[in-house]
Amino acid sequence: MRAGGVGITGVGILLGLCCHSLAADPDQGSLLFWPEWRGPLRTGVAPQADPPVSWSEDENIQWKVRLEGLGHSSPVVCGNKVFVTTAVAYGPRLDPVREIAPGAHDNKEVTQRHRFHVICLDRHAGKILWNKVVADVLPQEGGHISGSQASASPVTDGQFVYAHFGSRGLHALDYRGNVIWSRDLGSMQSKHGHGEGSSPALQDGVLLVNWDHEGQSFVEAIHAKNGETLWKKERNEVTSWSSPLIVEHEGRQQVVIAGTGETRSYDLLTGDVIWTCVGLSANIVATPVASDGIVIVGSSYEIRSMLAIRLDGAEGDITHLDQVLWRTGRRTPYVPSMLLVEDSVYFLRHYQGILSRRNLRTGEESSGPWRLGGLRDIYSSPVAAAGRVYIIDLYGRTLVFEHADPPRQLAYNQLDDSFAATPALVEDQILLRGGKFLYSIRDQSR
Repeated sequence: MRAGGVGITGVGILLGLCCHSLAADPDQGSLLFWPEWRGPLRTGVAPQADPPVSWSEDENIQWKVRLEGLGHSSPVVCGNKVFVTTAVAYGPRLDPVREIAPGAHDNKEVTQRHRFHVICLDRHAGKILWNKVVADVLPQEGGHISGSQASASPVTDGQFVYAHFGSRGLHALDYRGNVIWSRDLGSMQSKHGHGEGSSPALQDGVLLVNWDHEGQSFVEAIHAKNGETLWKKERNEVTSWSSPLIVEHEGRQQVVIAGTGETRSYDLLTGDVIWTCVGLSANIVATPVASDGIVIVGSSYEIRSMLAIRLDGAEGDITHLDQVLWRTGRRTPYVPSMLLVEDSVYFLRHYQGILSRRNLRTGEESSGPWRLGGLRDIYSSPVAAAGRVYIIDLYGRTLVFEHADPPRQLAYNQLDDSFAATPALVEDQILLRGGKFLYSIRDQSR
């Protein structure tokens, strides 16, 4: 049923419906690729892609490759190369002598060493071109049962790929699999030992790492060429899993990081704080999105909150100023990040399978919300291309619907794998990273 109204029922339908420096240069064809986990626009949209609508284990599978270990990081793509990370447990099980945080709950105890891999595949053939181990350690935390030891997604600039394993290091590799540099940024103490997951951002040769945890939190800007620190700013924040968002406004590059205490914007070049805004919850996971000078931040834990922030005139504490265009405390996102398609912000209640959509500028809901028939436990963030939205759940089920008002279901697809990673949409392909396999979905009739 549509929440709060009468909906259309049926099997498998929407119940209630009826490369960053690269990305800045269209001449390099960057919009054809998927250089970071939220795509070339950092909104979840692939503006030049036209992936398939329907698939199954017997339909439109271009290739399917088994991946070692486990990782919830998303694949990133540049040209013919796909990069993905994973963590492989091996060796004898050890008696954990409290290397796992005391008092942690909902944890998987880590009793084996792990090898942390960066893998490069041929996008068209599915062949593994190289598989590089960049760290070999016993992780200091087990992580939440729904997480993985390789949850942060890599990012690429067309020459190098940057793989972030948090406490297991930040690593730069060239396209032949050679490690160019590695950085040890410390040991993260996540809340309840839940694990790590914030992905790095990249802009104009600068990598940004958000290190919010139960120790001294910070954001660090790192020279992508040599791994040296450009600036580092302490943050009075607790654990979060949200990734930095880099947005340009009036010629100035800003690094926006959602936080429990404050959402802050930093100057990319200097690290100076430009503006702050209070209003989100603890346990922030969703990464902000932005378009047309408006930033959307959201969270949902002990409170639900979503804010639209206008960058024009944003300076200092803007919490109670007109720069906050609208806010809501209804059905705001927890794990999946927001999707921004044209002037629509899509977001999910991931356990309940409820989809909402609000206008970017006004916050109004012209229709909805909708309960997603057949989907539940959604950890992957929604993506869009060619006027279609793709939402995949933990059990391999993908709902594809038209970006319209109201939305119209186009397909309900099933694969025999579990999916927590966000898909990558490139040209006529959709790349799906599962618990066991990496799939390339492509219309085989073309």
